[in-house]
Amino acid sequence: MILTTPTFSPGGPIPRLCTCDGENRSPCLQWSEIPVDTRSFALVCDDADSPGKIHVHWILFNLPADAIELAEGVPKVAALPSGARQGVNDSDEIGYGGPCPPKGVPHRYFFRLYALDCLLNLSPPVKRADLAQAMSGHVLAETMVMGTYGR
Repeated sequence: MILTTPTFSPGGPIPRLCTCDGENRSPCLQWSEIPVDTRSFALVCDDADSPGKIHVHWILFNLPADAIELAEGVPKVAALPSGARQGVNDSDEIGYGGPCPPKGVPHRYFFRLYALDCLLNLSPPVKRADLAQAMSGHVLAETMVMGTYGR
């Protein structure tokens, strides 16, 4: 599977629009080369350079198997019209919470997409650990794209 974004270059800076210093809009994400047995997708965005622990910025799951992209600016609601669901990020908010690192060295933000062989039966509020447990044994493929942001 391949994950790309027209919003920023792989390994490059994430635009201010997609951060807490801008409009906190989620970036556009597109994927291809999907495994045949895919029944749904899950997405996690996290900051690997957050002090103390990895900071989760976005949890999204039960994206339909025929989906090939997420448009920029996914609404911050628990249930999307497509049937996809959004979990709670580490700022205790539903949906995408953009990069917001402390001043200093830019942080790396990983957008990880998982192709799953099932839909996930999770009750809100869904956190990263809940998603990881539910996905265990169901991941057909994983891909990621990374961007950076500093202040």
